[in-house]
Amino acid sequence: MKGIILAGGKGSRLYPATRAVSKHLLMIYDKPLIYYPVSTFLLAGITEVLIITAKDQARSYQALLGDGSQWGIRFSYAEQESAAGIAEAFLIGEEFLDGSACALALGDNIFYGAGLTGMLQEMAGRTSGASVMAFQVNDPQRFGIVEIDADGNPLSLEEKPANPRANWAVTGLYFYGPDVAEVARSVKPSARGELEITAVNQVYLERGELNVVRLPRGVTWLDAGTFDSMLEASHFVQTVEKRQGLKVSCIEEVAWRRGLISDGQVRDLAAAFNNEYRDYLLSLLDQPS
Repeated sequence: MKGIILAGGKGSRLYPATRAVSKHLLMIYDKPLIYYPVSTFLLAGITEVLIITAKDQARSYQALLGDGSQWGIRFSYAEQESAAGIAEAFLIGEEFLDGSACALALGDNIFYGAGLTGMLQEMAGRTSGASVMAFQVNDPQRFGIVEIDADGNPLSLEEKPANPRANWAVTGLYFYGPDVAEVARSVKPSARGELEITAVNQVYLERGELNVVRLPRGVTWLDAGTFDSMLEASHFVQTVEKRQGLKVSCIEEVAWRRGLISDGQVRDLAAAFNNEYRDYLLSLLDQPS
């Protein structure tokens, strides 16, 4: 399975901070926002990733992330000419996917919690249909909502409903079979002229091929798309890291624990830092195996 991270858009809700810098390169506590979806993909076992950026922004991402080889993974890059909807990612990335099943992550979504890795790997193991994660919210009018029956089967999808039928929000992480580009091409643009991800998921729902994984109370989903939500996410990461002494979404650590890089490579990566991030990476090597 391959992965696509959608890190395009103007980030206009974060002006003036994002007039010159992509939102996904801004910091969430001690690391850039883009690190979080990359780490999520690594936890799912996905090591081939296409990063879709806004026009003229790919060079900044390449300067930060390179080709991924330092972490044992492989990055490709593409640009989105304009914000034409989340589902456009499958058309931009069709050549990259080359008929492979894929996962799509929004670049400003953060996931953390016990049991998350197992859920991600199970979803990545599916070879057909679509799988989405649902998270219980108290303001469902702000999200795409999935209605679920008593057995966990999806009944309906709504995009920011005025009168929601449920309070399960569809998160910004989606898994699809190899036909997703074909499905995305078949949907019509919405009234705002965009290819909506909800329309793609609706096709799978109508086919009876939409799987919904409800995130339990011990797992957190954060959407860092506004000043307030970015600050809240930074405080959350800071609290977890300070309390536990463990980093959240540390790409180097995830890659090392998955066997993608060696102890020596961790030391080499640590040498590039002159702060507690270096100390943390080196401390990993002192832990009992």
